[in-house]
Amino acid sequence: MTKENDRSTLCAMNESKRKNSAVPQEPEPAAGNARLRLLEAAEELVYAGGIHATGVDAIVKRSGAARKSFYTHFESKEALVTAALARRDDRWMAWFIDGTRERGETPRARLLAMFDVLREWFERPDFHGCAFLNAAGEIGDVHDPIRGVARYHKERLLAFVREECDALADADGIDRRNAARLSRQWLVLIDGAIGVALVSGDASASSDARSAGEVLLAAFEARAD
Repeated sequence: MTKENDRSTLCAMNESKRKNSAVPQEPEPAAGNARLRLLEAAEELVYAGGIHATGVDAIVKRSGAARKSFYTHFESKEALVTAALARRDDRWMAWFIDGTRERGETPRARLLAMFDVLREWFERPDFHGCAFLNAAGEIGDVHDPIRGVARYHKERLLAFVREECDALADADGIDRRNAARLSRQWLVLIDGAIGVALVSGDASASSDARSAGEVLLAAFEARAD
């Protein structure tokens, strides 16, 4: 990884870490803020059409900002996309965590509720899969800052799932090492459901993943016997 790429990734990560996705966030800057408008436009266009197919001109045009403002706030298209993905990570995780916690009062209920939250997302007309898996699929260099944001997102998602799996293990008197394995399996179910829903256009992929999750939970909870 080059020093420049390393710095770009760290800056995006630090910007993301400053916000606690589990609590209400500070209001965004005013709509007239050119940097924010560029981030919003980049996120929207890249998510819908992909990184390589989205040019700087299209982003600037959609944002309504002056072209010179792009160069004022970002040193490259890569830097803009990296920052836009880091911003999306914060927003998506806040939405997913809040939705999960609203639907379940116990760790088991919250784990299964994750698939109900996903179904709401799958049914939206602007659903285009996981922005981070999509980005990783377009960027071959594992050291690229964009891939770094994608990894960080999955690490955050796994950490949230692991938190619920640990709570379930503690409630049932099960070794947390088993919870670590369950959390990794759960992430596979989540990402698998997202992928199937994207390719098939069928939101019921979330229900299939939920059913598979119930089988995993039954096997996990049997360890308490």
